Order: sequence, then C-alpha cells, then structure tokens
Amino acid sequence: MSLLTREDLPGVLAAVVLVNLVGSAPAALGGPGSAWFQSLTKPAIYPPPWVFGVVWPLLFTLLGVALYLVWRADDPGRRLALGLFVAQMAFNVAWTPVFFRAQDLALALGVIGGLLLLAVPTAVAFGRIERPAGLLVVPYLLWVTFAAVLNYRFLALN
Repeated sequence: MSLLTREDLPGVLAAVVLVNLVGSAPAALGGPGSAWFQSLTKPAIYPPPWVFGVVWPLLFTLLGVALYLVWRADDPGRRLALGLFVAQMAFNVAWTPVFFRAQDLALALGVIGGLLLLAVPTAVAFGRIERPAGLLVVPYLLWVTFAAVLNYRFLALN
C-alpha cells in the first residue's frame, strides 16, 4: 500500500474531475425533472431527489481517487483493472439515457445489472493492486446495488 503525497495531487485531481465529468455527463440528456418521470409511481424506498445530487459526486470522487491509485501502480493486473473500470463506467453512463430518455425501465434494469456485474470485479481487481483503491469502490457498489433495487421497484410499480 502506498500513500498519496503532495506530488500526487495533480493526478488525483485530474482523475476526480475526469470521473465526475464522465459520470455526470448523461444528466444533460434528461433526468428526474421530466414529466414522464414525475408521472411514475415512486417506490417507498425512493429517497428525496437532492440525495442523488450529493451521493453521485461523492461516489465519483471516491472512484476518481481509486482510479488514480491503480493508474499509478506498477502492477501486471493494472491493464485488466483499468479495462474493467472503463467498461463499468460505460454501463454507468448508459443507464441514464436508457431510463430517462428511452423510458425503458426493463432495459435500464438490465443495464444496471450489467453495471453491477462489472463493478464487482473492478473492485476486486483494484483491491488486488492497491487495497485502498478496492475499498474506495465499496460505497459505489453499495449505492449501485440500491439503485438496481430502486430500478426494479420502479419497474414493478409502473
């Protein structure tokens, strides 16, 4: 396990900004303010809308730090770990337009299921390279699991 130093700050900041930009970009395509979404029956577990605006940037920040830790590591598993990270982020980015633009709750559930299937091995691969990096992915795994249950509940109710 290696610690971050002052010299790591530009790299950490770049990774955090990159992950936040990529992760938040789909919000421009639509979101919970649409008339369609407002008309849906909300599950009892649906949190207040402001929670998403707090949780996602925090999780993307943790992912950015984890990404940097793996990126700078000299490890033979780094390429696989980074590939898994990119793949799970692609599914993360795809979920919003499928759910809000295509308004396809079933397909969105499939996308988030794929996201989970990629995020778990991403966390494992990150943890094998840098234990703190793997641990930084755990809150994301928990939230994505909750989001998958929430997506399922939306599908069941609507």
